[in-house]
Parts: sequence; C-alpha cells; structure tokens
Amino acid sequence: MTRPPAALPGPAVATGLKELDITRPWAVRTAWIGLGAAVVLVVVFSIAYKPLDFSVYRWGGQEVTHGLRLYLAHYVQGHDQEWFTYPPFAAIVFVPIAALPAVIGQVGWQLVSLIALACASVTTLNLAGYRPSRTVTAAMVAGAITLEPMYHTLYLGQINFILLAMILIDVWRAARGRPAGIGIGLAAAVKLTPLIFIPFLLLSRRWRDAAIATATFLACGLIGYLVAPEGSGLYWHHLFYDTKRVGAPYISNQSPYALVLRVAGAGAHIGTWYLIIPVVSGILGLAIAAALARRHDWLGAVTVTGTTGLLVSPISWTHHWVWILPALVILVLGGKQSRIAALCAYVLFVAAPMWFTPDNGGPGEYGFHWLLTLVANCYLIAGLAFLGYMARRAYLMRGAAPTAR
Repeated sequence: MTRPPAALPGPAVATGLKELDITRPWAVRTAWIGLGAAVVLVVVFSIAYKPLDFSVYRWGGQEVTHGLRLYLAHYVQGHDQEWFTYPPFAAIVFVPIAALPAVIGQVGWQLVSLIALACASVTTLNLAGYRPSRTVTAAMVAGAITLEPMYHTLYLGQINFILLAMILIDVWRAARGRPAGIGIGLAAAVKLTPLIFIPFLLLSRRWRDAAIATATFLACGLIGYLVAPEGSGLYWHHLFYDTKRVGAPYISNQSPYALVLRVAGAGAHIGTWYLIIPVVSGILGLAIAAALARRHDWLGAVTVTGTTGLLVSPISWTHHWVWILPALVILVLGGKQSRIAALCAYVLFVAAPMWFTPDNGGPGEYGFHWLLTLVANCYLIAGLAFLGYMARRAYLMRGAAPTAR
C-alpha cells in the first residue's frame, strides 16, 4: 500500500519551503498577460456594471443604524429585491464602502478582492510546502479567475476571496505554531459558515487558537449589538436560520438541502429528519480534517473543513465554492491519477453545467430526472467525491508521525 507523496502535506512547517517558479519565457509572458487582462476586465466591468451583492453590502452599511430597517426592508435594484442576510457586524464592516462614491467603491472592492485571491493562492502553495514566485502567483490568479465560483464572485461583488484568504492565513499561522484565530473569528462574524473552523481547531488540539477565534466572534457580535441592538435581536432570534429569505431551491444553491428541496418538489416541506444529513456530514468531514492536521497535512485539513462547511450549510451558492482553488492544488500534487481528477474538476468548475439545466421553477427543475439531476447538483457531487478522496488519503497517512504539540 502506497502513501501520498511526501511533497503533498505541509512540509513547510518542519523543513522550510521549496522554491516554485516559472522560467520558460513564453510561460512567463502568458502568466503576466493573463493577469493583466484579468485586472483590466475587472476594472472595466466594475465601472460599467453595478454588482448586485456589493450594492447590498453598501446598502447594509447605510442602514445598519436605522433600527429594524436593515432586515425588514429590501434593497431594490431594477427588478431585483434583495434582503440583507448577514449579521449586523457585517453591516458595520461595510460602513466605509457605503461612504465612498459607488464607482470608486466598486473598483476598489474588486481590486481588494483580487489581492485577497493572490494572498489565498500564495498561502495555499505555502501550506503545500512551496514558496511561489510572483510569476507563479500571477499565473495562479489568472487561471483561478476562469473558474465559475471565482468569476461569479467578481460578477456579484461578493466577499468570498477576502474570507478565504483570512481563513487560509489563520490556518497557516496555526500550522507554524503561531497564535491564530482572529481571522477565523472575523470571517465567521461576517458570514456564519466559517464557524465550522472553530471545532476544527478544537479537534486539531489548537485550544488557544479555538479560544481566540471564539472570543473574536463573540466580541464582533457584541459590537453588532451595541451599534444595532434592534437589528441584532431580530437577526439572532429569528433570521439567521431562515432560508426562505434567499430562495434555497434555486439552482445556484449546491448544498444537500437544496438537492432535497429540488427532488422533493416545488413547495415541499422538509422535516426535522433532514438535520441528520448536516450533522453526519459535519462529523465525518471534521474527523477527516482533524486526522489530516495531526499528520501535518494542513492544506488538506483546511480544504476538507471548508468543503464540509459547504455541505453543512443549507445555502451554498456556486460562488461560495471558492474552496475549489486549494482542492485543485491538492489534486495536482497528488500523483498522475489525481492530476487527471484535477483536470476533470477544472473543466467542471469552468463549465458549471448546472446553469444549463432547468432553473425557472418548471417541472424539469423539480423531482428526480436521473442524469439531469446529477448535472444540476454537480458541485455537490464533486464536493462529496473530494471528501471521499481525502478520507482515503487520511487513511493511507495513518502510520505517519503525528504533529508535534
């Protein structure tokens, strides 16, 4: 029985980083031209188009101190009417961008998102044991933007890249024995799904980091209550678990909950029995992640935890699946068969075939239609397959020396 290649886990913790560079002139030119083209396209798009989710962020920053209006009024843009669905602390974070002129805010936000994507790319490779050159980083960012979760994030002006970078950097610090947890706590205070990284830290025996993350999350919640007491009361007592405000059955939702809703049919009521699915998914995913962390594979551990969060959450829009970036790195470094899987995953997440299935609420969207249903839930299936691959990886690594404490 063979074990995964030694370069795949995080040897950086113990042995230092291996230099990773691109030297062929044509490849260097291609990387920088690709990145330059991506930046230009993003800037032009940000000037010409008003990203919907970013506009909701700005609106939330404007309304956070206006009592219950933050959660009882819609943001209206053309034919779209959107609720603000994040915690009050997130609206406080968005106050500065609400104070900027719209176009300046949009361009600045998207450029910050690209910088965050670059930080996430570098940290991903660091966790894999490599120190990438600037050219490698440029190539990785340019390639990443071709993935649907990435360009969809930019299209909507979403915050996903920033949260991804914060979590990866925090886990990188934990892997090196440095104090961590603030990034995870802040990310969870803005968007609740990163809360899953707190039990991950506990199971990985990073007690101090878990305590820091928890304290940071609670402190941010307290700030939200002090600034917006009425909104905080409404959100934490009634709204944070309400999936009716976001259209959970929509095809963009690639969670197990959405699959059940679509198969059950329009207007179906899902009973409390469904809780078994996220509970079992969470336990299994966190167990795999903890096993990987104890064997120095911090990149695998953080990616498994992020993927598990997507399966546990009732709402996992396609643009939330930014964890495909570190997942692809893991597959590329995992050997010949894994590289074939990486190519298939790349094609899948570029093509995003669920968007070509019925999504207008008609009979083709609901019920079970064999191949069509599989295609309509392809991100979810890919996520489950990745967890299976990582479970096997953790099993093969079981004889390795555990992480030093």
